[in-house]
Amino acid sequence: MIELFDRLKDQLLYDPKNPLLFNSGFFVYFLFFFILIYYSVRKNRRMRIGFFTLFSLYFFYKACGWYVSLILISAVIDFIISNLIYRQQQRTSKTVLLILSLVLNLGLLFYFKYTNFFISIINDLRFVTISPLNLLLPIGISFYTFENLSYTIDVYRGHFKPVKSFLDYLFFLSFFPKLVMGPIVRASDFIPQIRKEYTVSQHDFSLGFFLIVTGLFKKLVISDYINVNFVSYIFDDPLKHTGLECLLATYGYALLIYCDFSGYSDVAIGLARWMGFTVNINFNSPYQSSSITEFWRKWHISLSSWLRDYLYISLGGNRKGKVRQYINLAVTMLLGGLWHGASWNFVIWGGMHGIALAIDKARMSIFKSIKKTRLGKIVGIIFTFHLVCFCWIFFRASSVNDSLVIIRQIGTNFDWGAYLILLSGYKTVFLMMLLGFALHFVPQSICDTVVVKIEKLNIVGFIIIFLIFLFIFYQIKCSEQVMPIYLQF
Repeated sequence: MIELFDRLKDQLLYDPKNPLLFNSGFFVYFLFFFILIYYSVRKNRRMRIGFFTLFSLYFFYKACGWYVSLILISAVIDFIISNLIYRQQQRTSKTVLLILSLVLNLGLLFYFKYTNFFISIINDLRFVTISPLNLLLPIGISFYTFENLSYTIDVYRGHFKPVKSFLDYLFFLSFFPKLVMGPIVRASDFIPQIRKEYTVSQHDFSLGFFLIVTGLFKKLVISDYINVNFVSYIFDDPLKHTGLECLLATYGYALLIYCDFSGYSDVAIGLARWMGFTVNINFNSPYQSSSITEFWRKWHISLSSWLRDYLYISLGGNRKGKVRQYINLAVTMLLGGLWHGASWNFVIWGGMHGIALAIDKARMSIFKSIKKTRLGKIVGIIFTFHLVCFCWIFFRASSVNDSLVIIRQIGTNFDWGAYLILLSGYKTVFLMMLLGFALHFVPQSICDTVVVKIEKLNIVGFIIIFLIFLFIFYQIKCSEQVMPIYLQF
């Protein structure tokens, strides 16, 4: 009995080696008991909100331990400040409170995420030597910090009236499907849904099921397999591999980061549908984009729209002339790169996208009267995909030097003759990559048709589909849990 109790305690307490995520085994039990209780209290609004909030906080505790206290602290701070901003009559007082919110939120993010980065810069200048701090990045801090900021800024701008109930705000901030890795949800989109009656239509259930299963397939089957069996192997020591291997690994990374993050986002959106909430899509077939501008309308939509609305527009947007617009774009993406992590690689990645966006805006301004032909669109898709892949090299490589090594290997040590050996050694990997890219280019109309077909299934049909997915998963699953890429951001 004591041994059974100890095992149960180990399962319920936070384990830093096995955080609770959508792709962890414990999450299945977690979700089962959650849905069971949530459904039983669905008609009591206060109990439903309170239970969901407590469960979300427990989920976050299982994902990152006592760092759950940070989300409570940030919720208290921004709930109080937003209400104070709303009550102020003078613009100056509102501005001071907004600045306080920015300092507190960004200060917390800066401390955990960038302190050691700036310590390393200071040490490189050799004026003084400072020992790095022993800091661990709290899971999800970048996501809920941006949600806090957007909420306070919207209240300041007069776009949104702050909630009077702290429980509502904590529920919005801690909503577990999107808490760890997004999407970044706007309060104005989400909070009005909290007090509505719980309703889940057959379409909501079917769409949620489709998103959950396809999201898990993208993450657990395609992304994890390509990552473990090929991409990580090449990127960990690129000097040992030919340019052909490095190029294919770059293509592989472009696919796996899409499948990894969009898959996790799809699961979050699908789960939200099952809980009676609508969360906007976060990816919309980004590699079908024919320009870098279009790519950023389709990739990590919640982040790119946040950067546009709260950073780019705040810098002046396109209201102060073309040159200033291009500078604003470059600065926005540079800071967007830094948002991903404290590394020169992310700064370079963001800077390159900023420059590319500025050039693309200039191109569209000069050639705005020229209509793009079908051939031009295809050429644009190919060019945009390779531009994005080139930037992914800096995003994935462990250092700037490794990034340059990969580029140099592709440019000077390609070795076409190695393709037969590669094909025989990584046949399953390349088949998985072909499957992933093929699924990516499936028209949305077909996906919508599949959802309509799923709506006609009974419970047995849903179980059969899920069992088929589990069978495929267990045939090719990795021996160890592969952490989602965006967990580090």
